[in-house]
Amino acid sequence: KTDFIDEHYYRSPEWFLQNARRYDNYPSDGSKIFAGEYAAQSDRPTSANNVNSWLTSISEAAFMTGLERNAGVVEMASYAPLFAHADGWQWTPDLIWVNNLQAYGTPDYQVQKLFSLYKGTRVLPITLNSDVVAGQDSLYASACMDEKTNELIIKLVNASGKQQDNTIEVQGIKKLATRAMLTTLKADPASRNSFDQPKNISPIESEQPINGRNIKINSSPYSFTVVRVKMR
Repeated sequence: KTDFIDEHYYRSPEWFLQNARRYDNYPSDGSKIFAGEYAAQSDRPTSANNVNSWLTSISEAAFMTGLERNAGVVEMASYAPLFAHADGWQWTPDLIWVNNLQAYGTPDYQVQKLFSLYKGTRVLPITLNSDVVAGQDSLYASACMDEKTNELIIKLVNASGKQQDNTIEVQGIKKLATRAMLTTLKADPASRNSFDQPKNISPIESEQPINGRNIKINSSPYSFTVVRVKMR
């Protein structure tokens, strides 16, 4: 009968992909969850080979769709660790790296930033074949609405190495705007940001025409896309 359970996960990218449904069956009237520390590990935490790659980042994005989908259970979440100095780190990976003159955000930072900027105010169901989108054909998704901006927000992860073309049929809304705004992160799984290439993996903005209440999304291989569309 505790108010919060503080859960930590320092596991492999595969674990994060496999646990996107972790909280789907948690009781909504029980103890709430604080995901107090989490980060996908490509190697041992104290190894110099344990790096913030796009593989770790996209697996965290997939897992976070499950956190967002179950926001009534998972009330708080925080990535860890946050900062590391290039010449004096304790462990890896870390969200933001600094030296005496520079700083850059890792791909994991870019994922956290998009979830923070476009979190919405109310969670909405999004399903594929009457089930939550949590790994079917390597797709992961969550949806919400922002009642302040009157926007529908959809987060879609394609964790596979192939392009996937999907149509999202929006129900329960009279009309959508004629264009959607897309913010996409995509890269090869081994790609990284660095002091020399701080924005190697960074958001790409684009627009997508909408026909009625159907939103067509062409998901690039290994991509995370945030779709925003005004509701009328």
